Amino acid sequence: MNIFKSAFAILGALLFSAVSFAGTKWDMPTPYGDGVHHTKNIRLFAEDIKKATGGELNIVVHSGASLIKHPEILRAVKSSQVQIGEIFMGLLANDNPIFKADNIPFLAPNFDAAKKLYAASKADVEKHLAKQGLKLLFAVPWPPQGFYTKKVINSVSDIKGMKLRAYSPTTSRLAVLLKATPTTVQTPEIPQAFSTGIIDAMVTSPSTGVSSQAWDFVSNYTDTQAWIPKNMIIVNSRAFKKLDKKIQSAVLDAAVKAEARGWEMAQQETSAKTATLKEKGMKVSKPSDSFQKELQLIGKTMGDEWVKETGDSGKVIIKALK
Repeated sequence: MNIFKSAFAILGALLFSAVSFAGTKWDMPTPYGDGVHHTKNIRLFAEDIKKATGGELNIVVHSGASLIKHPEILRAVKSSQVQIGEIFMGLLANDNPIFKADNIPFLAPNFDAAKKLYAASKADVEKHLAKQGLKLLFAVPWPPQGFYTKKVINSVSDIKGMKLRAYSPTTSRLAVLLKATPTTVQTPEIPQAFSTGIIDAMVTSPSTGVSSQAWDFVSNYTDTQAWIPKNMIIVNSRAFKKLDKKIQSAVLDAAVKAEARGWEMAQQETSAKTATLKEKGMKVSKPSDSFQKELQLIGKTMGDEWVKETGDSGKVIIKALK
């Protein structure tokens, strides 16, 4: 009898040891390909956590919408289908207008202003996410946004009637104000959307322009630097609370490191990917003064609309920027 007890005790110890060695696995979907700085940064984030926890927490990154499509990632994290994920912040604009802030043209058109905007709006973002059982870990910007078109554009009238890619409620509104037709297309679908005529223009970053090989479909990039949107990394609050306190600290430390690194990467990405567009034969140009003024008027319209939606929160954010 004692032999059996000893055998079971040894077996139990071995099983416990195996489970402990395996640690905790989190699946992390992201919509973007491995060549994008966001994905590179997230992979480093996962490596930092694995190293800091000695493998007790292992985050498996699923890039390029290979696990879950972009519009479904928020729900997947909320429902614990996955524990952590990356989403474009502006995608939640219909849930709460605070998420529109970094999509408003010329509200924060450079990285210094974008940092101020993030600092001013972060508390409201965290508050809204917390109500949904989510925790914000960090946010990283894209390069400034510009127009990809088949022909040179010198005014808003040149965009009129185009089928313009939209990837958030705010970019849909922008398309309407430009008198273009907004057409929702997620990042991995861009090449097919162009080749099948679903869209014939888009406003996005040099990063997305390169990852989608925009030069195969359009020949002009107008570098308007209209706004600097962000992606955010969110975690299921229950899943986070289940972690040992030391592991929680490791995750938060890695998040701080990833956010600082991600902002630096975004600025480097802006120069590198704009240069790639030129190397691939695209005509990269700055907007004319008159076109810039037209866009700024549209930006003011969208900004005024946003402040009405957000009320006091929006007013506080605008004041912080000024």
